[in-house]
Amino acid sequence: MPPKARFSKEEIVDKAFDIVRERGVDALTARYLGERLSSSARPIFTVFDSMDEVFDGVVDRAKSLYNEYVRCGLSSAVPFKGVGTQYILFAINEPKLFHLLFMTQCDGADVNAVLPMIDDNYISILQSIQDAYKLNEQDALRLYRHLWIYTHGIATLCATGTCKFDAQQISDMLTDVFIGVLSRIRSEK
Repeated sequence: MPPKARFSKEEIVDKAFDIVRERGVDALTARYLGERLSSSARPIFTVFDSMDEVFDGVVDRAKSLYNEYVRCGLSSAVPFKGVGTQYILFAINEPKLFHLLFMTQCDGADVNAVLPMIDDNYISILQSIQDAYKLNEQDALRLYRHLWIYTHGIATLCATGTCKFDAQQISDMLTDVFIGVLSRIRSEK
């Protein structure tokens, strides 16, 4: 008969999530997680087969939190801009989780493959662009890709503490680039 689990999967993932949120992914070790649970590492492996499983639970929890930001953005008056703003706010409010989700290697993936790879909300965001600006999928993807690259740059500057921007600066920067790219797309028609 296997030993009775001292902690539930949820309790372990909660504590692991807290560690990554506060200290970053490199701090998540079995030993440190055990300490944070006021235990040894052994009870973790009564519930999980490996730390990879714990890590997957942390990633799922981080994605869930990020998805709340995206939902908020999509429900704003200008959904695409709202999503970009929320992406930056996520980086500001949750820099370690932003790093976990959006600053890890994608094995040199082509820029066209990165967005669907890193963001489960890709289809919803792309559709919001097509609907709001009456663009075909190709043009909507072009706009999305350009704005994501720019937005990711701002978010990374914020998450790393390199720069700070206020809400108005963020709004103005996103608007300027959006107008430029959309104008270019429409002028080519």
